[in-house]
Amino acid sequence: MRIVGGRYKGRRIQPPKSTVARPTTDFAKEGLFNILQHSVPLEGIRVLDLFAGTGSISLEFLSREAEEVISVEQDRELFAHLQRTARELNATNWHLVKSDVFTFLQGHRSTFDVVFADPPFHLEGIERIPTLVREAGLLAPDGLLIVEHPKDVDMRTDPWFDRHRPYGNVHFSFFKPTAATATDPA
Repeated sequence: MRIVGGRYKGRRIQPPKSTVARPTTDFAKEGLFNILQHSVPLEGIRVLDLFAGTGSISLEFLSREAEEVISVEQDRELFAHLQRTARELNATNWHLVKSDVFTFLQGHRSTFDVVFADPPFHLEGIERIPTLVREAGLLAPDGLLIVEHPKDVDMRTDPWFDRHRPYGNVHFSFFKPTAATATDPA
């Protein structure tokens, strides 16, 4: 696993060997950040990374000069990995929260330009994530929510649904507070 762009481009991420997390593939990350760099400013933004896992997505945003990234992860080993990586990079704008994401969503009150969620693919209720983010008021009025999910999860009925992009087994659904209709041809 490596960082695919920005100031840390090429840096390898070495998660704990015992981890069972399913990191976003480099292919999918490249596709995602190609979309993002052409649709939202990446410098100076506030990002919330839910189910942060190995920190791969958080690091991509940090590498592209995000002002602040908050990563939420409940797994003890992965959280320790995130802490080590943050220390190695001296990333003072990377804030780590050891918590269950659903508990975090109930109690956190701040807004973000981008909210990224990569729940375990076997997690029941993935399609509820946009509703939970909406109810928590976490997305800025012109913000973007991205949910990474397996092929069999369909989020097109959500009122904020904007588009869907597949990258092999990894699928991204994009949501905007201003999305009036689904514009997804796929």
